[in-house]
Amino acid sequence: MARDGSAQRRAQLIRGDFVHTPRLGEIQIMHDHLLRTDEKGNIDYFASASLPASEDIMASMHAIPVPAGAFIIPTFCDLHLHAPQFLYQGTGLHLPLMEWLNEYAFKAEERLDSDSQLAERVYKRLAYRLLEHGTGAVMLFGTIKTETNLILARVMQEVGQLRAFVGKLSMDQSSRPSYVEDSAEASLAAAHDFCDRCIEMFRSLPEHRRLVQPVLTPRFVPTCSKGLLSGLGDLAEQRGLRIQSHMAEAHDQVQHVLVEHGEADLDVFRNSNLLTPRTVQAHCTFLSSEELHEVAATGTAIAHCPLSNAYFSAEPFRLREALDAGVRVGLGTDIAGGYSVDIMNAMRQAVAVSRMREGARTVSKMRSTSPAADVDQETDDDKPVSIDWKEALYLATRGGALALDLPEGCGTFTVGAPFDAQWIELVVAERDGEAIGELEFFDDATKPGVAPLDLEMVEEWWCLGDSRNRRGVFIQGEVVGWKITRSAEFTLAGWSGEASG
Repeated sequence: MARDGSAQRRAQLIRGDFVHTPRLGEIQIMHDHLLRTDEKGNIDYFASASLPASEDIMASMHAIPVPAGAFIIPTFCDLHLHAPQFLYQGTGLHLPLMEWLNEYAFKAEERLDSDSQLAERVYKRLAYRLLEHGTGAVMLFGTIKTETNLILARVMQEVGQLRAFVGKLSMDQSSRPSYVEDSAEASLAAAHDFCDRCIEMFRSLPEHRRLVQPVLTPRFVPTCSKGLLSGLGDLAEQRGLRIQSHMAEAHDQVQHVLVEHGEADLDVFRNSNLLTPRTVQAHCTFLSSEELHEVAATGTAIAHCPLSNAYFSAEPFRLREALDAGVRVGLGTDIAGGYSVDIMNAMRQAVAVSRMREGARTVSKMRSTSPAADVDQETDDDKPVSIDWKEALYLATRGGALALDLPEGCGTFTVGAPFDAQWIELVVAERDGEAIGELEFFDDATKPGVAPLDLEMVEEWWCLGDSRNRRGVFIQGEVVGWKITRSAEFTLAGWSGEASG
């Protein structure tokens, strides 16, 4: 199978159970459905396998069976990840944000910019890990050197076959003198150059295989002059480019911007025309409910990174308020500010943080109504602020796809949408329904494969599942990661921890 998309691929037909979240809080389990892709990897048929039309299709084309105890679900979207920081993930999380950047982040990024072979190794391993954990679309911060970011773009396209938005950092100010661009003009010229070269790199591919795109990336306000920010805003508008940055992330960063600029992050970005429907801003933990409505009005999306917020922000993100305000929200791992590249962990952490917020709200409300309470104490009569696992799954799939403005229908199984999906197995059918990984099913009457797939089974996977349950990954209808295990007859590509090449 050609990895460059030059060869026409065959249509595929898959029969089994499918799970998706078309709307916030809603999960649909579609039992025994038939899904067909066309030669471009888009879904051109999806319906119950019992329909006469489905039977006619299966009479003329072999259907790949998804065994009992398994299901197909859309791939995850990671809206915020620092690719060079994968070099040191899981270390150095003991410092405040601004100190951490100087001690760890800038050094690692500078190291990759000076060693192209190291960059290649780091980025290949990152691509493999993303696929292993079911991520099909990712927005990446890179480094300041154009050539290093072109390595990242090439690796994501050739090795990972991921939908990747690759950002060359723009920063004309830095606390590390050796890691900064010479001027706003030089930074803007480099941004132009990277975008041109990144687009040109994949121009020969069919349009549906051009999975990697450039994204303008002012690191954050402290590393960018106002001239650079306004220049990037003009460039984004002129060329219709995506934008990513960090906004209102941590107490020390917020105070730094107020002192240096005399206004808040939100105002700086808005005045630079960098809050657009093509923008993803990470974190936003220090935005009030009113400011979240302002963000919604611009069409800007937010990458919620609950794990890194726990380390580097003194505030949890107001997730429920953002959703209620109409902000497009997805999840991010924020490697290496977060230590896990697995979006499943981000989902669980998002729920946990929201539950803690709800607990704090409930306790505060109880105290404010007690006889001993200060009569001037502000009370909170708003509705609950927690989210549940179904909503978190939406954020990781359909919500993330909308935030990234992926092709129509991404994150769902809809005719016309690209087939980006994960094959999940809960049990080993040949071993009398033995559970896989951390999962356990003690009651035979409700065991996957014996009983029909239901919400409780999906929830248990959501809570306890890991890469051992992930049989394979499809991007744009193509198998990009596959484990040769157990019995499925569908073995197009061998995969043992690394994507097949």
